[in-house]
Amino acid sequence: MSKRETYEQKTEELLVPIVTEYQFELVDVEYVKEGGNWYLRAYIDKPGGITVDDCEVVSRRLSDLLDEKDFIEEAYILEVSSPGLGRPLKKDKDFARSIGEEVEIRTYRAIDHEKEFTGVLKSFDKDVIVIELEDNEIRNFARDNIALVRLAFDF
Repeated sequence: MSKRETYEQKTEELLVPIVTEYQFELVDVEYVKEGGNWYLRAYIDKPGGITVDDCEVVSRRLSDLLDEKDFIEEAYILEVSSPGLGRPLKKDKDFARSIGEEVEIRTYRAIDHEKEFTGVLKSFDKDVIVIELEDNEIRNFARDNIALVRLAFDF
């Protein structure tokens, strides 16, 4: 397991009791480097959406635990936020909740000269994501060729 994965896993273990206490959902944890800075990001959600106050209470509790456990070697910036409108689907529970919803899929390798697809999520398993495109065509996508799956949103 990489250092990044270890940090994410340990942070998730610290977060689960906090978000459970407040009846929030832990959507994702990521540890990434952007512009020379490391970021530890936790995405939380609840029915009706997350507020700034929700993020603040979780951030304070998590920050205290991270200071106590002190397992991250580098300096980092802690962020706790909502997953936003274009919420990525990463875990099976995300896919299960989104059956029947419109999703966007980006692939690593082009399929019929395209790398971006939008359609209604029909099913999934550990190997394949299935969507129905606007023309009622059913498309199967190998999970190992998917760079991103997220809820689609229209403005």
